[in-house]
Amino acid sequence: MDNSGKEKEANALMAEAEKKMKSSQSFFGALFGGSSKLEEACDMLVRAANMYKMAKNWCAAGNAFSQAAHLHLQMQSKHDAATNFIDAGNAFKKADPQEAINCLNRAIEIYTDMGRFTIAAKHHISIAEIYETELVDVDKAIAHYEQAADYYRGEESTSSANKCLLKVATYAAQLEQYQKAIEIYEQVGTHAMDSTLLKYSAKDHFFKAALCHFCVDHLNAKLAVQKYEEMFPAFSDSRECKLLKVKEFDTISRLDQWLTTMLLRIKKTIQDEESDLR
Repeated sequence: MDNSGKEKEANALMAEAEKKMKSSQSFFGALFGGSSKLEEACDMLVRAANMYKMAKNWCAAGNAFSQAAHLHLQMQSKHDAATNFIDAGNAFKKADPQEAINCLNRAIEIYTDMGRFTIAAKHHISIAEIYETELVDVDKAIAHYEQAADYYRGEESTSSANKCLLKVATYAAQLEQYQKAIEIYEQVGTHAMDSTLLKYSAKDHFFKAALCHFCVDHLNAKLAVQKYEEMFPAFSDSRECKLLKVKEFDTISRLDQWLTTMLLRIKKTIQDEESDLR
């Protein structure tokens, strides 16, 4: 389907919106319905943005949504401004990840100013995902997951906060920040074992905490496993706990990449400890 017609329509709307904005700034324009002209300009910008989206011109769509957001701010329409910044961010995701982050951050500023922390947290996750997949900046992804978790906790959304923290723990362990990962896995595991719905997942969190312990210190890891067994007796009978008590980690099949990496690191620490004893 030829979308060049849509792009031409969008360009015409952008030009018309520009005229409306200029006339609203003139003395007579401001005197006679300046704000209504700005509202009309906003509508035109949003319509143009949607046409650019249909034409798959993502940067032009993002720019049009962003202009609409700035006009809404000018008119003190914070909620509409935030919505347009999110729309701009979603368009830019497909063409300019850094600009997508800038727009999402502007929306977050507005939402936090309005006390809408749950929505702000959701968009921190969106930014973290861009850093994960597009810009490959793990440290920044971690920072945004942590901020999202903080906002969710403040709103008593513990389950959502824990999902974010588990992402932090996964990356912390990969970066060899084992103590940080251990604290998160233990915290989330303790919360899970007290919940009827989440109880089954507790063994997985304690297992990952123990793996991190093994990467640091074999003796403390054994003590940690004993502690988890005492805290959560069901852990003792789990496949995960049995795995922790054998050295042939690599003979266990169907492990995901994160677990494989962690187990290979543990194997190396065991070999290092054994060679030190010789």
